Amino acid sequence: MDPATVILLLVLLGLIVIVGLWVAMAYNRLVRKRVQAENAWSQIDVQLKRRHDLIPNLVETVKGYASHERETLESVIRARQQAVDASGIQDQAQAENLLTGALRQLFALSESYPDLKANQNFMKLQEELTGTENRIGFARQHFNNTVGQYNTAVQQFPTNVIAGTFGFQQRDFFEIEDPGHREAPEVKF
Repeated sequence: MDPATVILLLVLLGLIVIVGLWVAMAYNRLVRKRVQAENAWSQIDVQLKRRHDLIPNLVETVKGYASHERETLESVIRARQQAVDASGIQDQAQAENLLTGALRQLFALSESYPDLKANQNFMKLQEELTGTENRIGFARQHFNNTVGQYNTAVQQFPTNVIAGTFGFQQRDFFEIEDPGHREAPEVKF
């Protein structure tokens, strides 16, 4: 073989190695971001389970004081069950929004029952649920940030070529559907 052909083959081999390394690095970057998004979702899932576990205790406490408020209690129980049974990010988000609305009704109901409002068990459960809601909010924010980074990597050129080739799909955000959550609270003095 003449030296020009050897040099050409070495250059081509070098380019193939460089492209191969780039593909491997891009693929690994996408895998890492996908795993981070899955981990972020599992953190939300842990907090949602905690929330779901607190609700039956809260309902039982309220039953003792407001047993004739059956409709409100049943709506909380139904909403909780829908949230437990939900699968997929969009279904979970929708079910959690319904549950949040039902819990709001339950807490509004407690305003009508001073004895319930003063009950130590109710106050403790309400405090635990509030803390859990805060953790869910932080976990949702982390999840959405992680999904945003992953989706950006899936869409950006040239990694979108690798993403398409290896079946990386964009993920859904965990969004609040209730327009009441998006409005600023009204402040009156």
